[in-house]
Amino acid sequence: MTDREIAEIRRRYKRERSSISRIRGCFVNENKEIVSEVDQSLGLMSESECEQVLGLLKKTLSGGVGVNLLDIDFSTTQVSSGEEHPLLMKLRDTQLADEAAVKTLYKKIVEGLTIEGSFMILLGADTYDVFSFTKDGHKSEDAAETFRYIICAVCPISTTKAALSYEVKENCFRNLLPDAIISAPQAGFMFPAFDNRATNLYGALYYTKSKDNNHESLARALFKTERLPMPAAEQTETFKGLLAESAGEGCSLRVIQSVHAQLCHVVEDHKEHKDEPLVVDKYALRDMLEFCGVSDDGVDTFEKHFDDSFGVDAQVNPKNMMDVKRFEVRTPDVVIKVSPEKRDLVETRVIDGVRYILIRADEGAEVNGIDIRMDD
Repeated sequence: MTDREIAEIRRRYKRERSSISRIRGCFVNENKEIVSEVDQSLGLMSESECEQVLGLLKKTLSGGVGVNLLDIDFSTTQVSSGEEHPLLMKLRDTQLADEAAVKTLYKKIVEGLTIEGSFMILLGADTYDVFSFTKDGHKSEDAAETFRYIICAVCPISTTKAALSYEVKENCFRNLLPDAIISAPQAGFMFPAFDNRATNLYGALYYTKSKDNNHESLARALFKTERLPMPAAEQTETFKGLLAESAGEGCSLRVIQSVHAQLCHVVEDHKEHKDEPLVVDKYALRDMLEFCGVSDDGVDTFEKHFDDSFGVDAQVNPKNMMDVKRFEVRTPDVVIKVSPEKRDLVETRVIDGVRYILIRADEGAEVNGIDIRMDD
């Protein structure tokens, strides 16, 4: 799914827009036991409660594609004879009304999720009449198709501490007892996928809050995936290692500046092509490294080790290769942070046998908020 398609679904999570009428879910204690279940109408909730519940579900559609949101593809075999896809289809087709299917899903999530403490599973079913466009670019009153889907959020439970409170209206002190609070989801999914603004029964969208942990065991339990892409933070570290190894002794500041600039350009260019996924493959990265001055041998090394690390024919999000919003130079004693578009202000030089990092300061400089004069 693309950023634009995800944003279109996210906009539905308002009481007046969503067709989610009920919330199903269960509370799971620290021993991974389901101790209670909920099946509540949103119409019986206050407006504030309804917005907060929809907000939790909406968070499973947040973050970056390829970072927090991962596309799941089902094989033909899974669809025809597997267990996972028929279960999701039944949940979707019955709008979560099939008790046995709901309980089976609970069981899969509880067995697959590895987090400490209690958590809450929340489920919703939505029906979206997808609007089309007229020839002059305006929304048509006729729906292009009906997109029916389910959404799931897995939310940790945090416990507040006992505290002393002051009741203003009653003009007295009261003890607040410990209470359970539903936190933002750690994981979740939407099924089926919304690809090309249409239903894709062969796909799902999987959410993970952490860049370091994609809860692969949960994805395996839900979708029987062989392997998820490595977590975004691990992709960053892997790419940094491959770049350093490939560039070898030629891994200079200028090379890193150039690679960073190229990745930033890819991300910026994508803003005008949001209908396409933001990904690069090893061939695009190979061309990028050649342009940035990495030797032919180094580029060959990168291509080989890319396959070993990311997989043959893998496509990766350029935002996972480097932090395109930050450019930082670090020594054991000093950290220099520069806006990405000003990265060329920094250079390295050897003067009288001593290595220096130089920063051009044509527009002046401050130390602790005090303007300083540059010594000649």
